[in-house]
Amino acid sequence: MDFLTWGRNPWGQEILTHISWDLLWASLFAGLMFLVAHASYMILSAHRKRSAAETDALEGAYKHLPERIERHTFMARMFHWVMAASMFVLLFTAFLPIAGVRFAWVEWHWIAGLVLTGSIIYHIIHATFFLDFWSIWIGPKDIPEFKAEMLREIGHDVPGPKSGKYPLGNRLYHMAILVVGLAAAISGMFMMARVRNPLFTRNPYLLTDSTWGFTYVLHGVAGVALVGLVIAHVYFAVRPEKWWITKSMIFGWVTRRHYLEHHDPERWKARGKASAARS
Repeated sequence: MDFLTWGRNPWGQEILTHISWDLLWASLFAGLMFLVAHASYMILSAHRKRSAAETDALEGAYKHLPERIERHTFMARMFHWVMAASMFVLLFTAFLPIAGVRFAWVEWHWIAGLVLTGSIIYHIIHATFFLDFWSIWIGPKDIPEFKAEMLREIGHDVPGPKSGKYPLGNRLYHMAILVVGLAAAISGMFMMARVRNPLFTRNPYLLTDSTWGFTYVLHGVAGVALVGLVIAHVYFAVRPEKWWITKSMIFGWVTRRHYLEHHDPERWKARGKASAARS
């Protein structure tokens, strides 16, 4: 399998031009194999939610909490769905032509790219100043939680911290989508210089041939990585045991029961659905 494609510039020099589209099919295959492997694993997994008896005891201890716990503010949900829509448009317009579906895709692609970039900029500002910025990040402090979660997954009833607002898997996925999404957005903004658009004058000589090659490779690698990441995200969103999380991205809240089953009340100080935006 070839990973990169090469060409020659007008002076006959060999230059990097793009990734090989074999990587698209590899990413698609890897994403589908992940679904099969995870679905098989879940049949044997002990899972990580609290037992019914433990959750009942917590409901008695936290009966002052409202029935509905706010998980996502309205603006956070709007960001998510705008980003999701732009992401799907980007992937379809990028890869359907490669699969043989011919249409005028370039304009739709760069418009969706601008929407995605704008939504990312908005999210960075919103998360930094209006949300709990550090609740989604991972670091050395999460090692005890990771160890405890892995032991629980294989059936051991061990002490250790439960998740805060975002489970460990969500935080790891956020880190991956952050790196890949920023790579796609930044490289895409440079590539706009080679596309006729009403925002600025086309300038294909903004970068050297070799730098354009690396830019296209970075954009292509990010694109095929997003294929696998989006497949995984949709898969988890529609799994029955994860549906309570998906509904929270639609309605903004989770039930008190789900909150106590899956989270540590001391690490995520829950608020009611009608409470302030910052949580």
